[in-house]
Formats: sequence, structure tokens, C-alpha cells
Amino acid sequence: MTRILAISDIHGELELLEKLLLKLKFDATQDKLLLLGDYIDRGPASCGVLNIIEELQATGARVLLGNHEAIMLKACRSGIPKAWHHWISLCGGDATLASYGYQPEDFEDAIAQNTLPSFIQTLPKLEEHLQLIETFEMYIELEDAIFVHGGVVPGKALADTDPLQFLWIREEFHTGYDGEKTVIFGHTPTYKLHQDPTNYSVYFGDNNIIGIDGGAVFGGQLHALEWPTRQITSVAKEKPTSLE
Repeated sequence: MTRILAISDIHGELELLEKLLLKLKFDATQDKLLLLGDYIDRGPASCGVLNIIEELQATGARVLLGNHEAIMLKACRSGIPKAWHHWISLCGGDATLASYGYQPEDFEDAIAQNTLPSFIQTLPKLEEHLQLIETFEMYIELEDAIFVHGGVVPGKALADTDPLQFLWIREEFHTGYDGEKTVIFGHTPTYKLHQDPTNYSVYFGDNNIIGIDGGAVFGGQLHALEWPTRQITSVAKEKPTSLE
């Protein structure tokens, strides 16, 4: 029987992603994998994660855009200095660049000369991954569920929704959704949904929403949700062994 598996908010945690896929005994010929965004930034190996995402997509995985990928695209494609510095300084883009072997100062001349987009096109792996990101979907709708990065606008048809809302919405969705289809989403770490800074478990809302961003990059967990059984498989970083 085909399993539908959803994973979200990897944020450069390559080892955790590999560990989770092994724990799941993931088989691309048997399983349907849905990836819900935020593969990059903050964590140590964004380039490596996107390499795996590219392989998974080629073997049938459906891949959604996250707000961090959208931020990266805007920073790299627009050439607007403010957008670039926002990504690098506030969103963890410096860690993403480091995973490709670059530092922010490597791009200063291109920014000063207003040639950033064309300069990035000369960096093969970075350009390859930007083109990959440009293929990502905004949401996945099944007969009984919607998979999305941030959430959906309550009461609004998916086709009529501003695409940015799928990436960024939080409170309005968390508290206001009352649709019949279950919405599985990432974006907001589950400890915030649980209102408990120590609780990174999957969030099952009373209003038919399921949050699966376990805050892996913040020391939490990386989750996979199996649909429709709602079975959870999780991995976490090993805690340092005490010397005492």
C-alpha cells in the first residue's frame, strides 16, 4: 500500500533528513513524498539538502515552496540590496551561502555594481538550485487534505488566494480555519502552537489542522506525518553525552 508522507522545515539539517528517510525506510517506488517547504537557511547544509530534494523530486516527490525559498529567490533574482541583506542578515541566508562555500563579502562587488543576478548565474550549483526552487508548487490538494507551507486563508478558495498567503499566514489560519479538509502545514514551530517552549511534538489542532514543523534547526525534531493514518515518525539530534 502506498504511503503518503509529509515532511516540512528541514532548514539545512541534512543529517536529520537522511536519518528520517532511513527510519521511514522510504522507497520512492512505493511511497508518495510531499515536502512542505523551508529546506534552507539557518542550518549547516542547505546545499546538501537541496541536492537531495532535487533527487527526490526527480523520482516523484512533490515539492512545495517555503517562505525561506521565496526570500532567497527574491534576494538572488531581484538584485535589490535590501532584499539581499534581509536574507543574509535576518533569515539565515549567510549559513546557506556558507554551505556552497561562499561568504557574504564574495557578493559585495556585484551588489555595488548592480550585477548580482548575472553574477549568481555564473555560480553553477547555486544557479542550479535557484532554477530548482522556481519549479516548486504552492500547495497540494487531495480529496481529504490540503498540504501547504504556512496555511490557507479561512473561507477563501485556494484558487483565489494570494500565493504569498500560503507561505506566510499564521494566526488567522491557526485560529480561524474551519474547513472540512484537514490542513497539514509547517512554517510555525509546533512549540509555539502548543504554547510550550519544550514541546516540539506534532500539533493536532481541534479545528482540523496539523502542524508538523518540529523546530529541527532550533534543537527540536524533524517529523514525517503519514496520511491518512496520522502516524508520526520523528528524529532529533543526539544530545551531547555528559562527561560527569
